[in-house]
Amino acid sequence: MSVAEDGQSSDEEFAIEDMWLGVFSAKILASGFGRVGDGRGFAFCIEGRWLVVEVYRPRLRGPVPQREDVVATVRRDIVGVDITDKRSLAATVRDAVALAESST
Repeated sequence: MSVAEDGQSSDEEFAIEDMWLGVFSAKILASGFGRVGDGRGFAFCIEGRWLVVEVYRPRLRGPVPQREDVVATVRRDIVGVDITDKRSLAATVRDAVALAESST
């Protein structure tokens, strides 16, 4: 994995196209989306102490994935992960996407 100039993560097999981090009401929030090497998209978000990643089937019919487009979902505990650091969060997302891919 390499870190792109704009701070997003990118290589031929995994790319985070957009990542948002912020603090709201004393909670750290994060979300984003990207693509894996075979063209499938994924999205991620923080829900409480969990990172939730959804991987979508390739060649979606529209710009917004529907429930039937989800081919894998992974929930990972983020205790011990510095989610305020984009590189740390990107590595955690990359590992979760790899786990999701291995389960499909």
